[in-house]
Amino acid sequence: MKIINPILILLFVACSQNKLQEVPLLIENVSVINVRDGSITENQYVAIDSGIIVSITDKAGVTHSSKNVIDGTGKFLMPGLAEMHAHIPTETTWGGKVKNTLILYVSQGVTTIRGMQGNALHLELRSKAEKQEIISPRIYTSSPPLNGSTVKTIEEADEKVRKYAADGYDLLKILPGIKLEVFDQIVKTAKEVGIPYAGHVPADVGVRHAIESGYASIDHMDGYLTGLVPASVTSTKESGFFGYNYTNDADTSLIDELVTMTRENNVWVVPTQTLFTRWFSPGDPQEYASQPEMKYMPEDIVENWAASKKRMIEADNFNETQWRKYIDIREKFLLALHRNGKGLILGSDAPQVFNVPGFSIHHELGDMLDVGLTPLEAIQTGTINAAKYFDREGQFGEVIENASADLILVNTNPLEDLSTIKSHAGVVVRGRWLSPEEIAKELEEIAR
Repeated sequence: MKIINPILILLFVACSQNKLQEVPLLIENVSVINVRDGSITENQYVAIDSGIIVSITDKAGVTHSSKNVIDGTGKFLMPGLAEMHAHIPTETTWGGKVKNTLILYVSQGVTTIRGMQGNALHLELRSKAEKQEIISPRIYTSSPPLNGSTVKTIEEADEKVRKYAADGYDLLKILPGIKLEVFDQIVKTAKEVGIPYAGHVPADVGVRHAIESGYASIDHMDGYLTGLVPASVTSTKESGFFGYNYTNDADTSLIDELVTMTRENNVWVVPTQTLFTRWFSPGDPQEYASQPEMKYMPEDIVENWAASKKRMIEADNFNETQWRKYIDIREKFLLALHRNGKGLILGSDAPQVFNVPGFSIHHELGDMLDVGLTPLEAIQTGTINAAKYFDREGQFGEVIENASADLILVNTNPLEDLSTIKSHAGVVVRGRWLSPEEIAKELEEIAR
């Protein structure tokens, strides 16, 4: 019988163990941020294959190699952000800049968007993004808006909800103007066919009924301030911009009641606070129009934005003292919703007045700090909370094994300074590495 040298066996096993599996992308020696608790694990090697994080380990445990290695020394790796109140143009809106808009989102670390004014084109874009045929965030898209003009009767409501669900939209978009009985039919049919609904709170519905009807999310905190005001006031006075005219009539002792209702009915809130700190604010329109990020929007749109803001702040009912009180109430409400409600999910409403896609999400993060959230809590609204909203916890929104590789490589610790995310060192979109140089080139082509 032939005897095999045991030393040769050991050498064979050792060689087999040392053989590394090739992957398309490897980020080495990076500090990984845990967005659940804010802990940081240093000197990690993150292997990415087929758009998925397949391994996170220290150097001693590395089992993968790559021809595309990103040096993460001194840098931090965090999940990509979600913009939960996004808009995507069509060929005839926002200058028809569909491709540009999607690139703008990604350029600023937004790797997931929830489009809130959908149409058939957006269903096609969702598919192309999923197949990585285009540079784009992951797309969830609402239906075309349901409002007082598009659904006037119970029959129309039932028909459109069934059609939009069958078409494959991810949710229904609710806008103002819907009558109560029509709204109730939308809810009834939506529950029958299994499609969520989100967006505005029609005046005829009211925030309490909206919450109890099971919105997936209420956006802009619409209806909440109005919910603090007696019916005797709301029946005789127009609400103004998201309840602004009721600022001095609001009973803030009712905030806790509405927050509890929101939690008990599992309703998320998308603040879009930037609308109220940038568009509906006392600042000079021309100062906003001159901000560097405005060069990525068509000139006529920026001019329209400036004119819209000018009209807003020159209206007879606008004054800075009342605006400050209005913002204080919103911030108090949002902090309570964060601490004791279902939770907040990050959304800025872009493109919208002086909200450039991608760039505006960083203004929104700053606003969350002003509300009273910590940097970690602000990041959670756009990462783990978004995943929970979509019932995809563990699938994206975290830097963990088996999650989608939607990542931002950051030069310094964002838990200490959120603004560092804006000047990131690269973005990964479902496994595709976009270097700062590639992003800069794309932005240069978009700039006017």
